[in-house]
Amino acid sequence: MASFYAMRKKPSMAAILLLLGLLFSLEHTGAQSLGVCYGGQGNANNLPPESEAVSLCTTNNIGRIRIYSPYTEILQVLRDSNIDLIVGVPNDSLQALANPSAAADWVQRNIKDYSSNVKFKYIAVGNEVNPTSETAQFVLTAMQNIYKAITDAGLQNQIKVSTTVDTNLLGVFDPPSAGAFSDNARPFIEPIISFLVNNGAPLLANIYPYFRVKYNNQPVPYALFTAPEVVVHDGQLEYRNLFDALMDAMYSALEKRNGGSLEIVVSESGWPSAGGAVETIENAGTYYRNLINHVKGGTPKRPAKAIETYLFALFDENLKTEEIERHFGLFYSSKQPKYNVSFN
Repeated sequence: MASFYAMRKKPSMAAILLLLGLLFSLEHTGAQSLGVCYGGQGNANNLPPESEAVSLCTTNNIGRIRIYSPYTEILQVLRDSNIDLIVGVPNDSLQALANPSAAADWVQRNIKDYSSNVKFKYIAVGNEVNPTSETAQFVLTAMQNIYKAITDAGLQNQIKVSTTVDTNLLGVFDPPSAGAFSDNARPFIEPIISFLVNNGAPLLANIYPYFRVKYNNQPVPYALFTAPEVVVHDGQLEYRNLFDALMDAMYSALEKRNGGSLEIVVSESGWPSAGGAVETIENAGTYYRNLINHVKGGTPKRPAKAIETYLFALFDENLKTEEIERHFGLFYSSKQPKYNVSFN
């Protein structure tokens, strides 16, 4: 009798090509979901020029960049780079952009004039605006005005308008299914959620397990993706890392405010390499390596989908006021890598 192996049909060339294509697509999707945050020259006095920063990203297969304010030098070198871009509206510009004509002028100068060969993906209108601050009242109006100007320019299908929040908006985050916005945050975030839902834009969120270790005494292994066992049991869902727990707490909070259809883009996440007891090269390298691998999948609540994530930050920034804030760079100012990290 012929052996089982001899009797098996050889796979067709079409099947092989289909499988290879699927594997390539999965790998490509994981790589393309990853970006870096680039603060530019304003927070450091020892950085290479913008052209070298963009070249460093290209060389390391980093296909997405977040900048915090548009300026000529960075936008010019991003022309024809094929790098997806988040461009920020600084918090101190929000009041001015609550005026429709000022918003239209901002879009013309910073977006439309470059849109033929710069791949704008999102406009982040404000960053971590405190919902009880004077600035908070201008965020939604500025978003609406920017969106109208983008639409008038015919770019609304290419560029999504959002804002960047942090997990301090959550009044409850543990367990993740109980995630809810605080009483102070709700009047601020609810109309923004409606705006995002209506326009098919994601919420941009800065997710930092590190700060929960620093200020909320969360276990270091839970934050570094190295916990040996489940840390949080939440119904049928299990959490071995704090990143997923924070993400799903935010998703739960959105669901409670009619934002269940929204996707979250992680607009910042990182770990400093100096400045304190848990701020070490070893911990930071562990965090970045594990985060890069982890975001190729999803969270327990939203599984099997790559999480678009921007690592903070491309370089150390030596002019930041707080010591720990100076040490989030993936690269030294010399462009040498700080960690053994692959961005593929």
